[in-house]
Amino acid sequence: MTPVKFKLLFLDKSNKVQLHFQERSKLEKIKYLRRHVDHQRTRLFTAHWPNLPGEILHDLAGIFHEYSAKRKTVLTAEGEVEKYLYLVLEGVQRAYAISTDGREATLVFTYAPSFSGVADSFLLQRPSRYWFETLTPSKFLRANFQDFDAVLLKHPLLERLIRLALSETLEGVLVRQIELQSYTAEQRFRTLLARSPHLLQLVPHKYIANYLGMDATNFSKLLGQIRI
Repeated sequence: MTPVKFKLLFLDKSNKVQLHFQERSKLEKIKYLRRHVDHQRTRLFTAHWPNLPGEILHDLAGIFHEYSAKRKTVLTAEGEVEKYLYLVLEGVQRAYAISTDGREATLVFTYAPSFSGVADSFLLQRPSRYWFETLTPSKFLRANFQDFDAVLLKHPLLERLIRLALSETLEGVLVRQIELQSYTAEQRFRTLLARSPHLLQLVPHKYIANYLGMDATNFSKLLGQIRI
């Protein structure tokens, strides 16, 4: 073998070795990033379920993926089947209904670190009766129904925790019904301030007024009269 050929062969092997290490470095970097992302996501789920076993946390982290939406983006429209369960990272959203004469009724607000979406449509896979939209630019983790259902079937403990969470949600819905039907406007306003004062900074006031079942003018008067 001539010196020139030997040199070329040596360089060729050297380049292959270098490329091998570069590719290995890329794979290790990807694995590290995946582990980091999984760790960040499991911390979010731990905030909701502190004693959840590691295997379930790992499976949950694997099915939730990042998603962003601009302000006033309709994520689910009336008549559509909810495809995703959302975990809010940033921003504020609302679910609302529209009557036959075009009036809106705000049902609920969601914000970090709550779960979000049209829950009944998602879990039953039936057309939604409501609209779900972002009020501000929003970031989420979200999982589709097929993946989430598979994790629930695999882990009965998680299914039980979801059932308990839904029971608490139902309790909140019934309490809100009592407030809407038997409280005065001022009582509803004071109850909201006691329970969720941060909403005044997060949500445009016209939506809060709608949520409380009062017009914007009365809401502004109460806001000026009641010391926060």
